Amino acid sequence: MLVLSRKLEQSLNLGDDITITVLGIDGDRVKLGIEAPRSVTVLRQEIYQQVRNANHAAAARGEGPSVRNVQAAIRRREPMPT
Repeated sequence: MLVLSRKLEQSLNLGDDITITVLGIDGDRVKLGIEAPRSVTVLRQEIYQQVRNANHAAAARGEGPSVRNVQAAIRRREPMPT
């Protein structure tokens, strides 16, 4: 893990198109501003983990439309059943 120190209003860049700026420091809380392209998903770690766990659970249960239903819907250009 890379550990960096930044002061208020200082930034760091991730690649060419993501900038993270320290906007505020209040006790043990740090407020960050993130500038990133709309194509980049930005989630808090706990939300990311919840989404990931839900996706894994759904895949394990086989939820969602079957491949045959998806193929048929594409051929007929009909909405997929939920």
